[in-house]
Amino acid sequence: ILDRYPYYNLRESEQKKDKFNNASLGVLDFLNRSILDLLKELCTTAETNGLNVSIDIENQIEFTEIESNTRLPRNVAEDQVKDEEEHVIEICEKIKHISRLMNDSKISQLQNRNELKLAVLKKYNEKRARMHKNLIHNIQSDFDTHIKNTRIEARYQDLKILRGYVSMPLHLLEISLWLAHFYERHEDEIRPGENRTRISMIVNKDVLLDKIINFGFYYSQYFINEGNILAGEILKCFTKIVKVELPVPKPLGFHARPSTLISIIGRQFEDLELSVIVDGEKFNAKSVMSLLQVGGIIADKGYQTIIFEGDKRVINDL
Repeated sequence: ILDRYPYYNLRESEQKKDKFNNASLGVLDFLNRSILDLLKELCTTAETNGLNVSIDIENQIEFTEIESNTRLPRNVAEDQVKDEEEHVIEICEKIKHISRLMNDSKISQLQNRNELKLAVLKKYNEKRARMHKNLIHNIQSDFDTHIKNTRIEARYQDLKILRGYVSMPLHLLEISLWLAHFYERHEDEIRPGENRTRISMIVNKDVLLDKIINFGFYYSQYFINEGNILAGEILKCFTKIVKVELPVPKPLGFHARPSTLISIIGRQFEDLELSVIVDGEKFNAKSVMSLLQVGGIIADKGYQTIIFEGDKRVINDL
């Protein structure tokens, strides 16, 4: 993460960059110390059982030294892909979906030890980390298949930044997944056994819980939410406003049930407007009250059809 973060050129202030880098360095230090302590215990146990271990355990390796920064030019294969705009729209919508899904989890930074423990056991666990990671990995895969190194990516520079906002939570959720896995499988309050107690004495459980929640899950949500904001801005560049004439619901017109359904469909596209037009006047089709008002006008005048106006995606769903 520390190696790739600068190359994503995200829209982050220097203060936020410094805060995230410092948090990342803290996690790296914890991981390095924990791995080395586990290695020392492994070597001690091996020697106790008569195994000869010839490893210099005092030589602390900083894993960040192993880097690969060689990158091909972005225009090596600038392919023309069919329906590029449709793929951009689809990817942006998927980002907005996973952002809503993660926000529904209400991830927040916690300080209380018991709250951290309950959060990992009941909510922010290995299963949730894997689910979110897989969804985001699918988005990244779609982006690389349909958008990366295409003319549309070259034309809209924000698309390159958007990929960074997808990649960051992917890496962070990988960390959360493996740390949560370690806690659930090997810490002393999850599984019985002699080794669980020994491991819990080597790896600081409180710090481990803190890194799972306050680093991995928290920052993965932060970056996907920033990606959600950028995705909304990008979608506005691809908005296609259309009008369509649709039949009035039978037999009762725009009463509560169809009005609610139309409102739900419209509100799924939170950044896009949806209007209904009656006698040249526009009404907000995302509002149930507005639709009920429209229903009264339609009933009075006996209209059998009605005009909806909005982005093509919303109209298609209607």
